[in-house]
Parts: sequence; structure tokens; C-alpha cells
Amino acid sequence: MSGLLVGKHVLVMGVANQRSIAWATARAVLAQGGRLSLTYQSNRIKPRLERLLADCEAEVTLIECDVASDDGVARAMRKLEKERAVLHGLVHSIAYAPAEDLQGSFVETTRDGFAVANDISSYSLIAAAREARRLMVQGGSIVTMTYAGSHRVIPNYNVMGPAKASLEASVRYLAADLGPAEIRVNAVSAGPIHTVAARSIKDFAGMLELLQTHTPLRRNVTAEEVADATVFLLSDLSRAITGEIVHVDAGAHAVT
Repeated sequence: MSGLLVGKHVLVMGVANQRSIAWATARAVLAQGGRLSLTYQSNRIKPRLERLLADCEAEVTLIECDVASDDGVARAMRKLEKERAVLHGLVHSIAYAPAEDLQGSFVETTRDGFAVANDISSYSLIAAAREARRLMVQGGSIVTMTYAGSHRVIPNYNVMGPAKASLEASVRYLAADLGPAEIRVNAVSAGPIHTVAARSIKDFAGMLELLQTHTPLRRNVTAEEVADATVFLLSDLSRAITGEIVHVDAGAHAVT
């Protein structure tokens, strides 16, 4: 099925490189006829996005947005409003924890590391949703990315587990708050994908090998498959779905 996002403007937050889930989602939005805007954290990141978009025929708006700052998020949304006015979809694909807090034992997590991981990986969704709702005057869909470490201990995932648990709780509360405005909020719980960010997790390759033999589908998932599920949640096909965690993990959640 094609054309699921024709007439819709979607903002994707979190594109870092061509192997990221956010980039796969951005490409899927364009493939389904959507109008695309992207955020970047700083001028250091912007040239990467420009290179990724070099062969793109569609007009894509680039907006600077530091999600660690409420003022930064508000400025980004004001600029987006001037550029494109109405927003129909928001994809939040942002997560971060200090490298040292992804090593060793969880009990050694630092106070600052815990705060940073939850601020960037979870609170940023709330901040983005608060500002984006002003642009979603026709209703809309907000989708974020989570992982099984939110409810199950995953070796070496450490501080990101509680951060993802907070993110999923935020999805439910935001869905309740924004539902009367016809704004839906959902999350995609993706299986492990060999992205650049995943390299910071110790023995990630071993995790992929293990899941490949234990999932019901006997394989791992791709960024493109996660992107396709995200497009579904952005489209009108999912118009009655909100507050949901959709698993795209080859069935791993059902058997592990």
C-alpha cells in the first residue's frame, strides 16, 4: 500500500546517520508521500543531514533543536510553524546515556548519568509533545522508540532500562492528555538493530546472534521494518490506536 501519508507533514527527530532508525523512518515518510522536516542537535550534525539528503528530490526542512533545553524545543517548533504551519506527525527517535553508565553494573549508575539518560531519552518526548500540539490543529500522531529493556533486565543495557520505562509511562499519560485534541501517542518497541548507537552496549553482537535463533521468526529485525510500523502509526489506518506499545521484534517479546 502506498500514499499513506499524502497531505501529511511529519517531523522526525533524531536522525544521526544513515543506519539510524530515524533515517529509515524519514525515508519511509517520503516514500509514502509525506512532507518531511528533520531536527538536528547542533551545527556539527547539520552537514551529515545535508549529505544524506543530497539526492533527495523532495523539499525537506531542517530545524535546529537541542532537546536538553525547553527554550531550544520551543524555538524549534516556532521556526517549524513559520516554515510549514501545520504538523500532522511527530517521530521522537532520541535516546542518550553517558558511555560510562552503560558499562559495568547498574548499581554503579551515577546520579548525573541517571538524570541525563532520563532527561534526553524520556523527558524530551514530553517537551516535544507540549510544543508540537500547538501545530497539530488537525489532530495528529506522535510516535517514539522504545526497547524491551524497559520491562526486562537486558545485560549491559543498564541505565537505559529505567529511562525507557519512564518513556513508556509518558506515552500513556500523554495519550490521555492529548486524546481530546485528536492527537494519538504510541511507541514502537523495536528488536535490537545494529545501529551506530547500539555499539555502545557491551556484547551487542552476541545479543543479536542469540535472538536470531530464539525469536519466533528466527531472525532479527531491520530499521526499515521498524520504519514501516511507524508509518502505520502515523497514518489514518491507526486512527483508533493510542497509548500503545507496538512490538516490532520478530516476536521476541512473546517468548523471552
